[in-house]
Amino acid sequence: MNYDLIRGLHIIAVVAWMAGLLYLPRLFAYHAKAQAGSPQDLTFQVMERKLFRIIMTPAMLLALGLGLALIWVRGGGDSGGAVAFLLLPWMIVKLGGVVFLIGWHYFLGRARRRFARGANNRSERFWRATNELPFIAAIVMILAVTTEFHF
Repeated sequence: MNYDLIRGLHIIAVVAWMAGLLYLPRLFAYHAKAQAGSPQDLTFQVMERKLFRIIMTPAMLLALGLGLALIWVRGGGDSGGAVAFLLLPWMIVKLGGVVFLIGWHYFLGRARRRFARGANNRSERFWRATNELPFIAAIVMILAVTTEFHF
């Protein structure tokens, strides 16, 4: 398959995933103010569940699968080349960001389930303060990939 096509699809999937990673904590900030069991609470639960299950998780899986395909192609189509590619300093930084984003994704998923049970234990302030963490990770990852540390 064409490397540029895989890369383009990977970017599209990452954009969709990032949109969810940035929007879900914002929903949580508003949801934290809603009374458990209220119509507002139930509306937020539906929005959060659909965002997480229909957009974020499929986009994450697609981004990861296409990312693995890019590693394979960029590594020359063999495991030795792929491993060598993964050991490049800028790639290690990117993979660190990927690990963080996956962890954040699952942290948000657990938080979504707590909201659904009426057991949220985080404040509006917490969700506002952490809202930009994925964007900071994205900045580091994008600069690592685009510069490959050649300044």
